[in-house]
Amino acid sequence: MTDTPKKKTSFSQLITEMAISIILPTLILKKLSGDDELGATMALILALSLPLGYGIYQFVKDKKVGFVPALGFISILLTGSIGLLELDAKYIAIKEALIPLVIGIATIISIKTPYPLVRTFIYNDMVLQVGKVDEALEGQHSRDAFDSTLVKATYMLASSFFLSATLNYALAKFIVTAQAGTAEFNDQLGTMNLLSYPVIVLPCMVIMIGTMIYLFKQIEKLTGLKFEQILNEQ
Repeated sequence: MTDTPKKKTSFSQLITEMAISIILPTLILKKLSGDDELGATMALILALSLPLGYGIYQFVKDKKVGFVPALGFISILLTGSIGLLELDAKYIAIKEALIPLVIGIATIISIKTPYPLVRTFIYNDMVLQVGKVDEALEGQHSRDAFDSTLVKATYMLASSFFLSATLNYALAKFIVTAQAGTAEFNDQLGTMNLLSYPVIVLPCMVIMIGTMIYLFKQIEKLTGLKFEQILNEQ
């Protein structure tokens, strides 16, 4: 029962992030972009300022910035630049594909570094008792086999980002067709933002969950530990 408050906090934080990053910006873009409301430019600025401000708040609170949040920050700035500079709508599709594509490529490249991104996304102290797993791997002399497992998991993880890049591009290309700087453009941007979760996030989550299951099963096999023993419930 001791972990109940933390679970409630995590759920509350998830709801807050969804409200600030998705729901409120979408409502602003779709409902307040008309000339008789805020107008296209001010509505776009307000909608983007919410996730941007929340990201800055999280950075100040945690005193650190990660690779993925940094890309999210850049993504918001690029969207704002495209809208405010009234660039061709095709750049939204390019931007939407570029962010997950960069993450996917970086995930693969990170295999050759001391800090593979699979450890950031899955194999970390928030999810698993990494210290116990590492100790068990050494005891079972299965470190090399586990390193090979991490490589396979990395490619599986990267595939979810490549799928996201493809779906992002297709969704943006299909939906965002209006001239930037108009109320119609903002409305389409809000629609894309709203549809991105069922259309893009859910398929990618399936791959992510599959990667986690594969990694957990391999850890059990290589360490002799049960899932309940490696899961971090703190």
